[in-house]
Amino acid sequence: MQLNKKVDQFKGLVILPFLESGNAFLSKLEFPSAQVSNALFSGKKDSQFLLEKPDEGQVFLFLGLGKEPDYKSIQNSFRRITAKQENLFQEDVLLVISKDFNEQVLEAAVSGLLLGTYRLGHFKTAEKAPKDWDKVKMGVSSSLSEAEKIVEKAEKIAAAQIQTFKMVDLPPNTATPQYLADWAKEAGKSHGMTVKIYDRKKAEKEQLHAFLAVAQGSQREPQFIILEYRPKNAQKHVGLVGKGVTFDTGGLNIKTQGMVHMKCDMGGAATVLGAMQLIADLDIPVQVTAIVPCVENAIDKRAYLPSDVIQSHSGKTIEIIDTDAEGRLILADALSYMIKNYQPEHIVDFATLTGSAVGTFGYECAALFSKNEVLIQKLMESGDAVGERLWPLPMWDIYQKEMDSEIADIKNFHGKPFAGAITAAKFLECFTGGHASWAHVDIAGTAFGDSEFAKTKHGTAFGVHLLLKFMENL
Repeated sequence: MQLNKKVDQFKGLVILPFLESGNAFLSKLEFPSAQVSNALFSGKKDSQFLLEKPDEGQVFLFLGLGKEPDYKSIQNSFRRITAKQENLFQEDVLLVISKDFNEQVLEAAVSGLLLGTYRLGHFKTAEKAPKDWDKVKMGVSSSLSEAEKIVEKAEKIAAAQIQTFKMVDLPPNTATPQYLADWAKEAGKSHGMTVKIYDRKKAEKEQLHAFLAVAQGSQREPQFIILEYRPKNAQKHVGLVGKGVTFDTGGLNIKTQGMVHMKCDMGGAATVLGAMQLIADLDIPVQVTAIVPCVENAIDKRAYLPSDVIQSHSGKTIEIIDTDAEGRLILADALSYMIKNYQPEHIVDFATLTGSAVGTFGYECAALFSKNEVLIQKLMESGDAVGERLWPLPMWDIYQKEMDSEIADIKNFHGKPFAGAITAAKFLECFTGGHASWAHVDIAGTAFGDSEFAKTKHGTAFGVHLLLKFMENL
């Protein structure tokens, strides 16, 4: 998008957002011939009014944002236009942001328009080619002093979120552990990050035993991905970990329902990879190390068994109660490896970990676990700012006894129909070495779901923008 303040002679689609108020139209003196009465359009949330001026070569789209819209609401209002009314977007489009609006509105509007260009039909064959959005020239008119920087930032946010969408939406025979490793290598080259990849043999040398146990039932090579972003003069060091189970059959405790959606079980990996692209793209002055353990939880004669006792990178032994509680196993090795080798000040992991989190919060909020109140507040505030809500659940030590094993140091599942998300978090805590600032985010209900933007469940990029806000506010 380009900044364009010459609006008087513009020809094409003009997008005019309004708040729901009687004086909203007074700021639109640039277009005196495009006035609409309050009776026809009042700026009510999710309302639109189209006005064509064929003699002047202009189409005006009046967009209502409501009285006090939040960031996500604004973003969705603009995303809805490109997602559902692409026929309006020909060669030239101008978004006019009046003095009534602040920087957040501009950022949300631009990112929303770009997010709406994403389509799920990656493998569709059709007589008519999909719309070529590269041919659409989008401009912005704004009197904000930092408008150019805001637009550039919004473009980068949308680009990272679209990459995250795609990683989650691609089928598991495409988005394999190797695919994610190759994606990380390319992102590293493009954005100046160091990337290390451990395959099965290298993972064995690093003693990533729990990670390998989950992978041993699949013919696909596991990939333990490490990305290092090292800006100059960084004052903080954050570690990110993302669960990357590219498909989850449940293992020998095979899933009996919902398996068709298990391509999304690498949603945490996608969040962390997308966030790393965004953080590096924006030159955020925070040192970040990301570890993304990627495996396929499949079944063959080598698959690990319920009642197996396996080793882990930390040295702790784990009794396998349920092979479908596999995500916590690969996260255990990733957390242990992160702390031993990188010692970040803060660690945050993202994982589509438990149905229990969905049962508690549904699809609008992710479950947050930490004993560090400052970290909890920073993460919640960061999420609230961009419409990616988190809410904490208790990490009381009384829950730890649920994970006690008679034969090993710990078991991977307590086998009971309650406190599933909490006991999973307590399992992970055992592999953090008592780290003072660690948080676990269970995004099982928020990483993949239904929305107005597709006819089937799809990726949401939940956590990418949240992590950017978190880094900015450290």
